[in-house]
Amino acid sequence: MVPNPALKAHVMQHAEDRPGVYRMVGPGDELIYVGKSVRVRSRVLSYFRAEPGEKAGKLIRDTSRITWEYVPNEFAALVREMRLIKKWRPRYNVEHKRKRSFAFIKVTREPAPRILPVTRVIPDGGTYFGPFPRPRFLTQTLRDLAQILGLRDCPSTVPIFFDDQLEIFQRGLPPRCLRAETGTCLGPCFGACSARQYRDRAELARRFLEGRTREPFLVLQEEMEQAARDLEYEYAGMIRDRLGRLEDLQRELVAFRGRVESLSFVYRIPGFKGDDRLYLIRKGLVEGEMPHPRGREKRARAARRVVEVFSGPQVQPGSLTQEDASEILLVARWFRLREGELRRTSTPSKWLEEYGPSPSCAPPALTGHPSASSPSS
Repeated sequence: MVPNPALKAHVMQHAEDRPGVYRMVGPGDELIYVGKSVRVRSRVLSYFRAEPGEKAGKLIRDTSRITWEYVPNEFAALVREMRLIKKWRPRYNVEHKRKRSFAFIKVTREPAPRILPVTRVIPDGGTYFGPFPRPRFLTQTLRDLAQILGLRDCPSTVPIFFDDQLEIFQRGLPPRCLRAETGTCLGPCFGACSARQYRDRAELARRFLEGRTREPFLVLQEEMEQAARDLEYEYAGMIRDRLGRLEDLQRELVAFRGRVESLSFVYRIPGFKGDDRLYLIRKGLVEGEMPHPRGREKRARAARRVVEVFSGPQVQPGSLTQEDASEILLVARWFRLREGELRRTSTPSKWLEEYGPSPSCAPPALTGHPSASSPSS
């Protein structure tokens, strides 16, 4: 027996086979599922053919109402679906609902900064690196990095006393942890280092995470060689593993950041029945959408919008939300799985040269680097 024949008849009569996003609403007007398809009518009708024991069968039996909206193309459907799921978190959706599918590395803004794995970004003045697709990998690796550079990993509530502070009550303080006692932390908690010494090490951590220095590798390499000379082969093996984790971390961060940087362009997609669209993508975020302009006046309006998006202030990590990070990963995955789509992209300056009213519309700040390499996900 077909579940809810009246609902199926409504879909058959009114839905069309074109790209779109559909919503399934349950009792009490609860949004229970959001889906997408390049053929909405066919996709929604497939739920009515599902077996009762299947997830789709249970879903359609819990559905009292179905609504849908059409979009010009599959890319628009993908982005719209993700945004709706992130906003409403329907109980039948799994994909896009997980809050901790990525992480960031945070260098804190403190007198003695720490490097921490975090799952969300807040505008607290810290420096963030990411989003990082492998959150479970970060904790041990950042602990390794902190130990190599002598950076603290204690709670933020621990008081900091540098040795160049002159207050008499700071003299003669004991170490507060084993790391400070064994020398794997510079010991800013008991005046074992100056503010300048600690600041230099924190800056070295930033440079490492940006891929601008290999100094931590050199430190580990020297320790590993010394352990081998001392016939401490087990310890040398531990250092080798630590070295491998740090190399993986830097390589992944640099590669992913470079690929996200390359996701800055004007992206034209042919749409349903000629509804071609332009997407203004800046560092992986879809910051604008408009019809592909036809006619001088519409091209001028589109050119102004392109200039506005690509010359405006960039979204900084400190203002990046979890939704933003999810969108970056989604866009990166789209182009990784469809490398041919990069041929539809243009740098903002190149697009303005072709479609803008005059070259003067493109200020020097406009950037965009379509790449043949596939973004990481």
